[in-house]
Amino acid sequence: MLVPYSASEWPIATCLHGVPATTVSGRPLHDASAEEWREALDLVSSVGFSIIELADSHARIGDMTSLRLSEIKSAFDDAGVSAPSVHVQRRSVIQPGAGEDNLAYVHRTIEAAAEWGMSVVSTGLHQPFSDAQQRALWFWTEAGPSDPDDREVWSLAVGRLRELGRHAGDIGLSLSLEMYEDTYLGTADSAVRLIEDIDLPNVGLNPDIGNLVRLHRPIEDWREAYAKTLPYANYWHLKNYARDEIGEFYTSSPTTLAAGIINYRQVISDAVRGGYRGILLMEHYGGDSLGVCATNRDYVRSALTHPLNQLARADAAHPTTTR
Repeated sequence: MLVPYSASEWPIATCLHGVPATTVSGRPLHDASAEEWREALDLVSSVGFSIIELADSHARIGDMTSLRLSEIKSAFDDAGVSAPSVHVQRRSVIQPGAGEDNLAYVHRTIEAAAEWGMSVVSTGLHQPFSDAQQRALWFWTEAGPSDPDDREVWSLAVGRLRELGRHAGDIGLSLSLEMYEDTYLGTADSAVRLIEDIDLPNVGLNPDIGNLVRLHRPIEDWREAYAKTLPYANYWHLKNYARDEIGEFYTSSPTTLAAGIINYRQVISDAVRGGYRGILLMEHYGGDSLGVCATNRDYVRSALTHPLNQLARADAAHPTTTR
C-alpha cells in the first residue's frame, strides 16, 4: 500500500521553542513537577498539537532516573500529548574537550528514549554557541564553531555516530542526524557522504535545509540540497526564512512555511512521492513560535493532500503494490 496516512492523520509535531524552559518560579522545566509540566503541555494543546519533540533544552531525559522519567511521561499521558522523538542539541560527539562526555550522554538519551517508548533520537554535530552568537539577535548571523577539514576527525565522527546508531538500532530506535552549517552535516554532499560512511539502515538525515538558507552568506540552492538529501531522510525539521541577496549583502528572517524562500508544497510532495514516511516537525524561531507552528501544521496538511491523492490513485490502479 502506497498511502501510509491521510493528510489529517500524518504525524505532525511541534518543537518547544514557544514553551518557556523555566517555570513561573524560575525553576528549569527539567526539574519541574508533573503539575508544572502539565501546565506547559496545556499550552501546546491550546494551539491544537498533541505531538511534540522533547528537546533537551527542556528536559535532559538522558540525565533522569527511571522514576523521574516515569513521572514526566505520566504528565504527558495525562495531558494527551505524545513525544515520539527526542532532540539532543549542541552535544557534538567530536566537540574538542567534550566529545567523549557527549557520546556517553547521547547513549544515555537513547536508553531513556527507549524506556519512554519513543521511536526517534535526533542529534547532530553542532556545538554550543560562541560568545558572539549568544549576544546576537539571531544566532545564525554570527560565526560558531566549525568541524575541521581533517580525515582523522571525520573518521572519529563516523565511528562514534555508527556506535550510537548501532545502540539505537539494537533497541528499536532510529537515529537522525540534523543538517547544520559548518559541520560535517553542513552541505548536502557532505551530509550524504557521512550517512553513507556510517552505513546503518536505522541512521538517516534530518534534512533541515532551513538551517542553511537563513545564513547571511552564499548558500547552495535549496532545490538541489533537498534532491540530494531527501532520499536519506528519516526525520524532518521544517522551517522557513525570507531571504534577500543584493550583491554581497545577505539577509534573512524567520517566516511561515508558505511565505519563505523554500517552496514546501513542492518539497513535501517530492518527499512523499519519493517514499518519506516519517514525522514532520514544525520549528520556528522568534515571536509566537507555537502559533506559527500551528499555522505551518495546517499548511503542511494542505500540502500533503495532492501527493497523497496521487498515491491513492496509484493504489487503486495497482492494489497489490507495496512500498
